[in-house]
Formats: sequence, structure tokens, C-alpha cells
Amino acid sequence: MVQYSILLPTYNEKENLPLIIWLIVKYMDAEDHSYEIIIIDDGSPDGTLEVAQQLQEIYGDDKIVLRPRERKLGLGTAYIHGLKHSKGNFIVIMDADLSHHPKFIPQFIKKQKEGDYDIVTGSRYEGDGGVYGWDFKRKFISTAANYLTQILLMPGVSDITGSFRLYKRNVLKSLVDDCKSKGYVFQMEMIVKARQKGYKLASVPISFVDRFYGESKLGANEIVQFATGLITLFLSTQLC
Repeated sequence: MVQYSILLPTYNEKENLPLIIWLIVKYMDAEDHSYEIIIIDDGSPDGTLEVAQQLQEIYGDDKIVLRPRERKLGLGTAYIHGLKHSKGNFIVIMDADLSHHPKFIPQFIKKQKEGDYDIVTGSRYEGDGGVYGWDFKRKFISTAANYLTQILLMPGVSDITGSFRLYKRNVLKSLVDDCKSKGYVFQMEMIVKARQKGYKLASVPISFVDRFYGESKLGANEIVQFATGLITLFLSTQLC
């Protein structure tokens, strides 16, 4: 029986995918966890899906589950799509660009078991967590953005914009069904909704490393989305 389903939304990740899969297998097998990796590729033009198919041949279709889509449809819908095809009682979401190291997944699992938490989120802003590979400007923007979210939303965790998390299956389903945001704001809304629903949250310090290959997907549009989403979420929490 599959206990953990790891969702990997991908878009133009052909260079990173083989290494992230190898690392996930390494750390999950070392702890003897029962798991599957669900790759949700959104029509990558660089051949990511073909690489995923090769990896499936290597590791087997019980470990690597391919659930591609024809085009980019948003992060939230990718999780819904992956959740629909998953078997695990717990769902891990993470980026496929190597910014999230799979060595932290066993720590998430251990933390969840300690307090029967509904959500365990990776935090760049507590303990020995941190960000590596960013220049001062980007670190400053990230820290300032997180500081603003803490003041306005009081989320109950130190990193509300991160996308490396473990959820109980039923909790994730409840949240994605209720969330309206897309893109980067989706992650913030998930935590806000979780707090409103009374779910138990915990954090694990993580190291975030800027992507090795490919181009960052963070741009001016995402910054505008963040600012707009933050205001919208703040207003919604005040009205609840």
C-alpha cells in the first residue's frame, strides 16, 4: 500500500528531473517508506515528458506515475490533477527544479508523526533554514514579502509562500476545493484557509537553493500577483 504520494508539477525541467527523481528515491528508500512520484507535466516543449517516460522505464510505473496535461493550467489545478490520480494517505508537494532537496522529506514525515499534524511545511525563515543562490535584492524582496504576510495574515507558520509541504490527503483535498487563487498566491491561500479551518500546522527548517538549470519562473507578473493576492487574502481574513 502506498503511504506517500509525491507530486511533481513540471514545465521545462528535462535537465533537473533525472537528479530530483534519483534523490527522492535515495532518501525515501533509505527510510523504507512506501511511496509514488506523480509527474504532472504541463506540455513542456523541451522534452521533459520524454525524459519522464525514460525514468519510468528505469524505476517502474509503480514508482513513477505520469499524468501529463496538454498545457500550463496553473499550480493549483496541477495539485488537483495529481491528487486525483494519487494513492497515498499523505501528499508531498515540492518543486522539480532542485530548489527543494528531497533529504527533507523524511524530516517532514517524522515531524508529522510526532504531533499528528495535518500540514508540515518547509521553512526558509526559522532555525537553520535559509536561501542560497540569490543576490541581495532577491533575498531582501523575499524576506520583506514574508514579513508582510506575517503581519497581515498571521498564518501560524514562519514561511507562508513556500511550496515544499506535506499534507494529510483529506486535508489537501479540502483546501484545494476551497482555494480560488492561482500561481504563487495559491500557496499563501492554502495556509490561510488551513488556519481558518483549524488544521494543525508545523514547520521544518529547510535550505532553499536557487535552480541549477533553466530559467526562474519568478518575474514581474508574479510579484504583481503576490501583492494583489496578499491584499485580497488580508481582506478576506478580516471579513471572516
